[in-house]
Amino acid sequence: MDNAPQYVIEMLHITKEFPGIKANDDITLQLRKGEIHALLGENGAGKSTLMSVLFGLYQPEAGVIKKDGKEVQINNPNDATALHIGMVHQHFKLIDVFTVLDNIILGAEDTKLGFLQKKEARRKVQELSERYGLKVDLDAKIEDITVGMQQRVEILKMLYRDNEVLIFDEPTAVLTPQEIEELMEIMRGLTREGKSILFISHKLNEIMEVSDRVTVLRKGRYVGTVETKDTSKAELSRMMVGRPVQLEVEKGEAHPTEPVLEVKNLHVTSKLYKKDAVRNVSFTARKGEILCIAGIDGNGQTELIHALTGLEKAASGSVTLCGRDVTHASIRARSAAGMSHIPEDRHKHGLILDYTLEQNMVLQKYYEPRFQRGGFIRFDEVRKYAEDLIAQYDVRSGQGPITVARSMSGGNQQKAIIAREIDRDLPLIVAVQPTRGLDVGAIEYIHSQLVAQRDAGKAVLLVSLELDEVMNLSDRILVMYEGEIVGEFDPKNVTVEELGLYMAGAKKQEKEERA
Repeated sequence: MDNAPQYVIEMLHITKEFPGIKANDDITLQLRKGEIHALLGENGAGKSTLMSVLFGLYQPEAGVIKKDGKEVQINNPNDATALHIGMVHQHFKLIDVFTVLDNIILGAEDTKLGFLQKKEARRKVQELSERYGLKVDLDAKIEDITVGMQQRVEILKMLYRDNEVLIFDEPTAVLTPQEIEELMEIMRGLTREGKSILFISHKLNEIMEVSDRVTVLRKGRYVGTVETKDTSKAELSRMMVGRPVQLEVEKGEAHPTEPVLEVKNLHVTSKLYKKDAVRNVSFTARKGEILCIAGIDGNGQTELIHALTGLEKAASGSVTLCGRDVTHASIRARSAAGMSHIPEDRHKHGLILDYTLEQNMVLQKYYEPRFQRGGFIRFDEVRKYAEDLIAQYDVRSGQGPITVARSMSGGNQQKAIIAREIDRDLPLIVAVQPTRGLDVGAIEYIHSQLVAQRDAGKAVLLVSLELDEVMNLSDRILVMYEGEIVGEFDPKNVTVEELGLYMAGAKKQEKEERA
């Protein structure tokens, strides 16, 4: 009996249902003390749901949870915290206007005679940040620090509560390559100190690098648990999707023709700082090519795209789309002139979360004759159109076209946006982080769709933080650093290392007229 592995957490035969869908169907997961255990699966496979059950956000219909061999009841996150279980959510749970220190101690404050003992809290947090290599400015406001730093705050929140079991939900979805490396090192350090980590991801490179074991889920069911050292990326992707997956993008040579989008001397003012977020940017995107803007997050890519799509006004410069000056045009006018947009923030700019899937699918088309007659929406046409797109793009949802967008998994929300934007069949597709938070099967599909659009003579303007995606998908790469374009490259003639140097600002090409 002594040889049996010591499980710190056991989730046995867990079943969790939502309207129209069994999110978890008889799943068993066992976490050993001191290991990094990856939970892998497609979007909507039930990974986040399972972890939300462990953290007390959901109650399962069936199954038991054991901590250190004893059965426990976790009714809410406070119960989880009392059992030393902590969770870093995919969308961080931080208060923007509070300081880092206030966010860390919120809900677990030390008081004496009703007064907050902040000095003692600060000392404890500083000690933790030094011990685990989590350097962060305790007096900075959350809204003023990077996403990578916000994640460190979330980790410190767990450590401050003396959590032994740490759940990371898609922790690298919003991080730069350098921040991902740092996070991996932090995770290894945590397990060396005796912590046990459950790590939700569908990035196979990271799982291979950092995990000890992997449990795979598919469509809400348990597929199997494997030792990481005994498996491969190909095998894991096959377990996850149920078929072999093409991990490399297959595409022929690009044959660019005439310009679709011309940007000249564009300046965009920063909302945060008294300087330009985009400085004197000029480039041309042509029919039949995928032009990629690469860079570390926060170097002006968001503001550039907002100025191109009409979400923000440009301070100066010009934007020409299909021969028409759209610098000061409305969003709908740009759309009508030939621009479709897969936005960076799917919740803020991509979907109306409390609308149904079918309503979201026609957001830019409801006024067309097909969908309205005499000012009244033709609901039967809307339903038919949504059902066609759902089938074509494999958008999984509990109740089909009448599913409320908010209740869908992040990856399926993303697929819905991509289906809507590509189906509009316009000369320019602006795709910002199109595969953020997607699994290998969905990434493979979206990459093939973008290449098909290129081959059909569209211009694709891609913005990506994923270097693999940049190198695999693009025909030309522009690197942005501190609001400027510092280099232009052919992906066939540049290394990831060299791109990284330009992205970090260590190198800069001499400025010449960018074709």
